Parts: sequence; C-alpha cells; structure tokens
Amino acid sequence: MIKRKTKHLLLKLLSLFSVVRGYNIFVIVIAQYLASIYIFAPEKRALAVLMDWRLFLIVFSSTLAIAGGYIINNFYDSEKDLINKPSKSFLDRLVSQGFKLKVYFALNFSAVLLSFVVSIHAALFFSAFIFLLWFYSHKLKKYPIIGNIVASFLAVFPFFGILMYFKNFYTAIFVHGILVVLLILIREMVKDLSTMAGDMAVQYHTLPVIYGTAISKRVIYLLSALTVVPIYLLTSVYDVGYMDVYLYAALMVLLLINLKLWKSDSIAAYSRLHLLLKILILVGVFSILMIDPNIIIHGARLFKL
Repeated sequence: MIKRKTKHLLLKLLSLFSVVRGYNIFVIVIAQYLASIYIFAPEKRALAVLMDWRLFLIVFSSTLAIAGGYIINNFYDSEKDLINKPSKSFLDRLVSQGFKLKVYFALNFSAVLLSFVVSIHAALFFSAFIFLLWFYSHKLKKYPIIGNIVASFLAVFPFFGILMYFKNFYTAIFVHGILVVLLILIREMVKDLSTMAGDMAVQYHTLPVIYGTAISKRVIYLLSALTVVPIYLLTSVYDVGYMDVYLYAALMVLLLINLKLWKSDSIAAYSRLHLLLKILILVGVFSILMIDPNIIIHGARLFKL
C-alpha cells in the first residue's frame, strides 16, 4: 500500500514537473545568470553577480511566474494537447485541473511577494508579466502573427527585469534581444506548422490554419533573413568575443532549416525542424560563455584553491 502511494505521489510530481516544464525553467535560470554576468553587468565581478541576493530574488520570482505561465497555458491547451501531444497530455492529466489552478495562484502570489522585497517597481513588473502570460494563454495565442509575436516577447520579458535592475542600457544588449526574439519567433512559427491538427480542432486561428503552409513558410524565410542584421552588428560592430563562432554557425543552421522547410510537407518533418530550432537556441544560451572564457578559467582556479 505504501509503495503504491509513493508511486502515485512520484507520478503526480513528475506530472507537475511536466506541466511547468521544469527542464525549460532550468535553462532559463542559467540563461538569466549568464546574461547578467556577460551582458547586463560585464563590469561587475562574476562572483559579485552570483552572490547578489536581489538578483536571486528577481530570478526566483521570474522562475515562479514562468512556471505559473506554463500551468495556465497547459490549462487552456488541454484539448489541443490531446491531439498534438497525446503522451505528454496523458502524463499532465495525472494532476487535476483544480490542483493546477491552486498551484498557479500560489506561484503567482509568491512571485509578486518575493519581488516586492526587492522593490515596489519589481512587484509591479512581475504583476504585469503574470497578467500578460494569462492574457496570452487565454486570448492572444489564438490569433495569427499576434500570438507568435507576443509569445516571443514574453520569452525575453524576464530579462528586461534584470536589465532594469542593473540599468545598463547598452545598444548591444538590445541587438542581442532582437536576435533572440527573431529566433524564438521563427521557432514559434515552425511550431504552428507542427501543431496544425490540434489548432484546427480547437479553432485556433494560427497563420498556417488561416493562410496555409505556403504563406507561413514565406514568413519564416523573411524572419530568417532578418536575423542577418543583428548577427552582422554583433560580429562586426560590437565585441562578443568568441561568441561570433556560434553566430556564424547559427546562420548556417538557419539556412539549412529553411532549405529543409522548403521541402517539408509533413507534421513529422515540421516537428524535427522545431526540435532543431530549440537545440539552436539552447546552444545559444551556453554560447554566452564564449564572450569571455577567462571568467570560467579564473572561476575554475578559484575552486581549485
């Protein structure tokens, strides 16, 4: 009996982890700290950034808010996920919708409360972020282009909180942000191609559902071409250290993805391209380390001492 209860509890925890996409949140936390050290506050010592308790509360608050965002998104997408992600949907349904909503409100309340410790402005920032996450899941994601653009900006929204905290408004930071938004927007567009069946079933007016795959592909080609501008600026105008290796490689990968997209006409093919874009963005997070590898080298020496 105890083993059965333990197994059931573990399955529920696994289900909740799946709903809040714990693996994504882990990567976002790493991205926020790497961006803080290398991009938002490069003049500060890495250890000082890591030990900054206010930054910790901002990152932790964003983690809670994002987890809440995933929960409310899962809540509204439950029918669509039954079609597009049957295996994941089965795991997610081990936790009741009522329990998900309780966790959702608890996470959001905690996020605002913790950010209030930093400042009233931080609390207002996260309150706005939480509202936008709900409004996107409830309304905006059902509309073509608008839903994709909002989703892309919401993905980088927590980083604006860190930017406001450090108050370092370098032009290079916004160029980095534009590139990230474009990459996420391309990924969102490809994702819409791979989830057409579910979107049509629940009457989501995404770009491929309303205008067809041909128009969607053309938009993706255009967005991919636009990434040339921030990549050129980062590699030629601003100093990004060895990260330019990733940026040049990203251009080649995007070219490959577009060539594959041109020939693709199946859900499986679109899903593979979506996965490739997720990997490209993930590698991009860790490529931030290449801006100044000396930070890692000196950090390793400190641990040895």
